[in-house]
Amino acid sequence: MHTTLLKDFSVSAAIAGFVTVLVGFTSSAVIVFQAAQAFDASPAEIGSWMGALGLGMGLTCIVLSLRYRVPVVTAWSTPGAAMLITTATGVPMEEAIGAFLISAVLITLCGFSGWFERAINRIPMSIAAGMLAGVLLRFGLDVFISMQTQFVMTFSMFCIYLIMRRFSPRYAVVTALILGILIAGSQGLLQIDTVRLQLAEPVLTTPRFSLSALIGVALPLFVVTMASQNVPGVAVIRASGYTVPISPLIGWTGATTLVLAPFGAFALNLAAITAAICMGREAHEDPARRYVAAIAAGVFYLIIGLFGGTVGSIFAAFPQELVLAIAGLALLGTIGNGLLTALIQEKEREPALITFLVTASGITLFSIGSAFWGLVAGGLAIAISQVKR
Repeated sequence: MHTTLLKDFSVSAAIAGFVTVLVGFTSSAVIVFQAAQAFDASPAEIGSWMGALGLGMGLTCIVLSLRYRVPVVTAWSTPGAAMLITTATGVPMEEAIGAFLISAVLITLCGFSGWFERAINRIPMSIAAGMLAGVLLRFGLDVFISMQTQFVMTFSMFCIYLIMRRFSPRYAVVTALILGILIAGSQGLLQIDTVRLQLAEPVLTTPRFSLSALIGVALPLFVVTMASQNVPGVAVIRASGYTVPISPLIGWTGATTLVLAPFGAFALNLAAITAAICMGREAHEDPARRYVAAIAAGVFYLIIGLFGGTVGSIFAAFPQELVLAIAGLALLGTIGNGLLTALIQEKEREPALITFLVTASGITLFSIGSAFWGLVAGGLAIAISQVKR
């Protein structure tokens, strides 16, 4: 196993893993901090939350990717964290931890029982690909939107990416990232002086169970995580051309959450946006060797788990435009492939387009994100199109 991993290792895969963590952390870590603060968490408890989440994501990324030789990327539930901010009022930390445990049990049951996989198997590939392209569209647009505020840095990254795609595709994103950091440094945009080294210490909270926390926190967290995170997570895996049993993936994310919830890991799930970075051609030209990128992401997540809030200050040192640009460039190929797969079959073209548009709209209904509603709209369009006249 170790020999195979060494043989499959590549710098581009390691960089893809780093970009995955960079994008995942910088885009949503602040929401997790706010969720912890909503439960009146102390600085030590916030560090414990980040540590537990980093450990959980790191272990699941590494173990599941090694087990299936497929890039399996996990993440914390960003919409779940956003929901916690709004539902935390009056809920003590002990009851919140109890709610996290109940949600984790439900996710574990849905995974290992096969219920979730049987439901997800009914989604056509064109619909899944349309949803994937819709989820990632704003990242592609952000490359060019970032040029409004940091033109020199972002345009230079874009140009070097195009040049490297022509002559050395594997290192296009790597080169763009290095150039972006150099330009940001020369312009004084890197906030290195804010970085502080501090290890995270686990804080164990004894759970307490209540009916109000079950209804107000546990069930919404479970529904939002499954609908807004795991559904698009599976769609990304399949739209990227990988075949892997879904039930154990979901089951193990739930089981890992169950173990780490008393330390603040509120919900772990399959990643969607960040997973696409590890599954794209920028990670490696050979799809069979892209699993190394997910393992690299796991290693970086373990470092986050070890140093907790410190890593947040490291990622915060990068200017936002650099993060947006490198994420968008890393996902261009995946967006293109998603659109191609979505629109190639004429019979399913319009439903796939509807899925893409609804997902790209960013609409949120009942605290559930646009990826789920895109699938619903596309499924409805396919169902109506198949009705006999």
